[in-house]
Amino acid sequence: MTETSFYTREELQKLNLKSFGRKVLISRNAKMYNVSNIEIGDNVRIDDFCILSGKIKLGSHIHIASGVYMFAGDAGIEVEDFSGLSPRCSVFAISDNFSGQWLTSPVIYDEYRNVSSKKIILKKYTLVGTDTVILPGVIMAEGSTVGAKSLVRKKTEPWTVYNGSPAKKIKARSKDLLNLEKKFLKTWNSENAY
Repeated sequence: MTETSFYTREELQKLNLKSFGRKVLISRNAKMYNVSNIEIGDNVRIDDFCILSGKIKLGSHIHIASGVYMFAGDAGIEVEDFSGLSPRCSVFAISDNFSGQWLTSPVIYDEYRNVSSKKIILKKYTLVGTDTVILPGVIMAEGSTVGAKSLVRKKTEPWTVYNGSPAKKIKARSKDLLNLEKKFLKTWNSENAY
C-alpha cells in the first residue's frame, strides 16, 4: 500500500471517532483529542496541522483548512453542512477569564480559574475567513460569512457578510448557492451511493 497524506477508511475506524461518514479525508498531520466525542458527516476534509479537541460535530460537505484550531471542551462546537473554515482560524468554545481576578492555564487547579464555556454553532453555508477568531457562545446564522482576520464575539444575522475586529455587518450575501446545492447533491448522491 502506498502511504497517502490522508488516513485510509480502515485507519479512521481504528481512531475510534464517535462516528464518520463517506468520503472523509483527515490529514495524518492533524491532531485530534477526545476522539470519541468527535462526529463527522459525509464528504469532509480536514487538512494538515489542524487541532480538534473536545465535543465536535461536523456535518457534511465541509472543509477545515490547514492550521485550524477547534477547542470545544464539553460545551461543544457544531459546524453544519456546506460550511468551511479557512486557514489558521481559531474557534474557542472554552476560554479563561483574562481580567486578572483569576489565574489562567490548564495547569492551574479549577478552583483558581474562571473558565467560560459556551457552545459554538456554525449554521449551514457559513464561511469563516483566514486568521479569524470565534469566541465562546457565538452562533453564526445560516449563510453568514466572516472576512479574514475578524474577531467574532456575537451572533451573526442570516445571509450577511461580516468583517473586522470586532466583526461588523458589511452587506447582504447572495442565496444563489441554494440552487447549486440541489444540483450538487443530486450528482454527489448518485456517485456516492452505499
